[in-house]
Amino acid sequence: MIRPTLAFLAAVFTAISASSWAARPSVDQRYAVLQGLDKITARVSEFEVEVGTIAEFGTLSLTLRACRETLPEETPETAAFLEISDLPPGDDESTLIFSGWMFASSPALSALEHAIYDVWVIGCADGPRQRFDEEVDPDTVPERIPLPEAGIIPPKLPAARAGR
Repeated sequence: MIRPTLAFLAAVFTAISASSWAARPSVDQRYAVLQGLDKITARVSEFEVEVGTIAEFGTLSLTLRACRETLPEETPETAAFLEISDLPPGDDESTLIFSGWMFASSPALSALEHAIYDVWVIGCADGPRQRFDEEVDPDTVPERIPLPEAGIIPPKLPAARAGR
Protein backbone atom coordinates (compact mmCIF):
# COMPACT_ATOMS: atom_id res chain seq x y z
CA MET A 1 0.00 0.00 0.00
CA ILE A 2 2.85 2.35 0.71
CA ARG A 3 4.51 1.91 -2.70
CA PRO A 4 1.47 3.01 -4.77
CA THR A 5 1.00 6.03 -2.49
CA LEU A 6 4.65 7.05 -2.92
CA ALA A 7 4.42 6.52 -6.67
CA PHE A 8 1.29 8.68 -6.77
CA LEU A 9 2.94 11.44 -4.74
CA ALA A 10 6.03 11.32 -6.97
CA ALA A 11 3.82 11.61 -10.07
CA VAL A 12 1.94 14.58 -8.58
CA PHE A 13 5.20 16.29 -7.59
CA THR A 14 6.63 15.70 -11.08
CA ALA A 15 3.50 17.16 -12.68
CA ILE A 16 3.61 20.22 -10.42
CA SER A 17 7.34 20.72 -11.07
CA ALA A 18 6.87 20.29 -14.81
CA SER A 19 3.98 22.77 -14.86
CA SER A 20 5.96 25.34 -12.88
CA TRP A 21 8.91 24.74 -15.23
CA ALA A 22 6.68 25.37 -18.25
CA ALA A 23 5.63 28.74 -16.81
CA ARG A 24 9.24 29.98 -16.53
CA PRO A 25 10.83 31.75 -19.48
CA SER A 26 13.67 29.59 -20.78
CA VAL A 27 16.30 29.47 -23.52
CA ASP A 28 16.85 26.46 -25.76
CA GLN A 29 20.50 25.45 -26.02
CA ARG A 30 22.28 23.25 -28.60
CA TYR A 31 24.20 21.03 -26.17
CA ALA A 32 23.58 19.30 -22.85
CA VAL A 33 26.39 18.63 -20.41
CA LEU A 34 25.81 15.26 -18.76
CA GLN A 35 27.61 13.16 -16.19
CA GLY A 36 27.52 9.41 -16.05
CA LEU A 37 28.56 7.02 -13.30
CA ASP A 38 29.66 3.46 -13.96
CA LYS A 39 28.76 1.80 -10.66
CA ILE A 40 31.04 -1.19 -11.32
CA THR A 41 34.26 0.79 -11.84
CA ALA A 42 33.17 3.88 -9.84
CA ARG A 43 34.24 6.10 -12.73
CA VAL A 44 32.44 9.36 -13.40
CA SER A 45 32.48 10.67 -16.96
CA GLU A 46 31.38 14.08 -18.17
CA PHE A 47 30.26 14.37 -21.77
CA GLU A 48 28.36 16.69 -24.06
CA VAL A 49 25.54 15.72 -26.36
CA GLU A 50 24.22 17.86 -29.19
CA VAL A 51 20.45 18.11 -29.64
CA GLY A 52 19.26 15.45 -32.08
CA THR A 53 22.37 13.29 -31.78
CA ILE A 54 23.12 10.04 -29.98
CA ALA A 55 25.89 9.59 -27.41
CA GLU A 56 27.00 6.25 -26.02
CA PHE A 57 27.90 5.60 -22.41
CA GLY A 58 28.69 1.98 -21.64
CA THR A 59 25.78 -0.06 -23.00
CA LEU A 60 23.52 3.01 -23.01
CA SER A 61 22.55 5.11 -26.02
CA LEU A 62 21.45 8.62 -25.06
CA THR A 63 19.44 10.75 -27.49
CA LEU A 64 19.07 14.40 -26.55
CA ARG A 65 15.83 15.96 -27.76
CA ALA A 66 16.05 19.35 -25.97
CA CYS A 67 18.08 21.25 -23.39
CA ARG A 68 16.65 24.34 -21.74
CA GLU A 69 17.89 26.81 -19.15
CA THR A 70 15.96 29.52 -17.39
CA LEU A 71 16.86 33.12 -18.07
CA PRO A 72 19.56 34.63 -15.81
CA GLU A 73 17.06 36.74 -13.85
CA GLU A 74 14.95 33.65 -13.02
CA THR A 75 15.60 30.93 -10.45
CA PRO A 76 18.39 28.81 -11.99
CA GLU A 77 17.16 25.59 -13.57
CA THR A 78 18.40 23.36 -16.35
CA ALA A 79 16.32 20.62 -17.93
CA ALA A 80 17.09 18.16 -20.69
CA PHE A 81 14.71 15.83 -22.49
CA LEU A 82 16.48 12.51 -22.96
CA GLU A 83 15.63 9.15 -24.46
CA ILE A 84 17.93 6.44 -23.12
CA SER A 85 18.12 2.91 -24.51
CA ASP A 86 20.10 -0.04 -23.21
CA LEU A 87 21.72 -2.76 -25.32
CA PRO A 88 23.19 -5.32 -22.90
CA PRO A 89 25.90 -7.64 -24.21
CA GLY A 90 24.42 -10.63 -26.02
CA ASP A 91 21.12 -8.90 -26.85
CA ASP A 92 20.15 -8.12 -30.44
CA GLU A 93 17.71 -5.31 -29.70
CA SER A 94 17.97 -2.24 -27.51
CA THR A 95 15.30 -1.43 -24.94
CA LEU A 96 14.06 2.07 -24.15
CA ILE A 97 14.61 2.44 -20.40
CA PHE A 98 14.07 6.18 -19.92
CA SER A 99 12.23 8.91 -21.78
CA GLY A 100 11.56 12.27 -20.17
CA TRP A 101 12.89 15.47 -18.66
CA MET A 102 15.84 15.40 -16.27
CA PHE A 103 16.35 18.42 -14.02
CA ALA A 104 19.81 19.53 -12.88
CA SER A 105 18.55 20.92 -9.56
CA SER A 106 16.58 17.75 -8.71
CA PRO A 107 18.35 14.73 -10.20
CA ALA A 108 16.29 12.26 -8.15
CA LEU A 109 12.98 13.72 -9.33
CA SER A 110 13.19 12.11 -12.76
CA ALA A 111 16.12 9.71 -12.65
CA LEU A 112 17.43 6.89 -14.77
CA GLU A 113 17.02 3.61 -12.90
CA HIS A 114 19.69 1.21 -14.08
CA ALA A 115 21.67 -1.46 -12.24
CA ILE A 116 25.05 -0.39 -13.63
CA TYR A 117 24.79 3.23 -14.81
CA ASP A 118 23.57 6.57 -13.51
CA VAL A 119 23.19 9.58 -15.80
CA TRP A 120 22.28 13.10 -14.76
CA VAL A 121 22.19 16.60 -16.24
CA ILE A 122 24.82 19.17 -15.27
CA GLY A 123 23.88 22.03 -17.57
CA CYS A 124 23.34 23.27 -21.09
CA ALA A 125 25.71 25.00 -23.49
CA ASP A 126 25.36 26.85 -26.77
CA GLY A 127 28.45 25.11 -28.17
CA PRO A 128 31.04 22.50 -27.28
CA ARG A 129 33.33 23.46 -24.42
CA GLN A 130 37.11 23.28 -24.70
CA ARG A 131 38.72 20.69 -22.48
CA PHE A 132 41.79 21.45 -20.37
CA ASP A 133 43.66 18.52 -21.87
CA GLU A 134 43.18 19.81 -25.43
CA GLU A 135 46.01 21.63 -27.17
CA VAL A 136 45.66 25.41 -27.11
CA ASP A 137 46.76 27.44 -30.11
CA PRO A 138 49.39 29.91 -28.80
CA ASP A 139 48.17 32.55 -31.29
CA THR A 140 44.79 32.67 -29.54
CA VAL A 141 46.25 33.29 -26.07
CA PRO A 142 46.56 37.03 -25.41
CA GLU A 143 49.94 38.42 -24.40
CA ARG A 144 50.36 39.64 -20.85
CA ILE A 145 50.14 43.38 -20.46
CA PRO A 146 51.74 45.02 -17.41
CA LEU A 147 49.08 46.42 -15.06
CA PRO A 148 49.97 50.13 -15.45
CA GLU A 149 49.90 49.84 -19.26
CA ALA A 150 46.47 48.20 -19.05
CA GLY A 151 45.21 51.18 -17.05
CA ILE A 152 45.08 49.25 -13.78
CA ILE A 153 46.93 50.77 -10.84
CA PRO A 154 47.60 48.23 -8.09
CA PRO A 155 46.76 49.41 -4.57
CA LYS A 156 49.59 50.43 -2.27
CA LEU A 157 49.99 47.98 0.56
CA PRO A 158 51.17 49.09 4.01
CA ALA A 159 54.81 48.41 4.74
CA ALA A 160 55.48 45.21 6.66
CA ARG A 161 56.44 45.74 10.28
CA ALA A 162 59.64 44.29 11.58
CA GLY A 163 59.41 41.60 14.23
CA ARG A 164 56.25 39.92 12.98
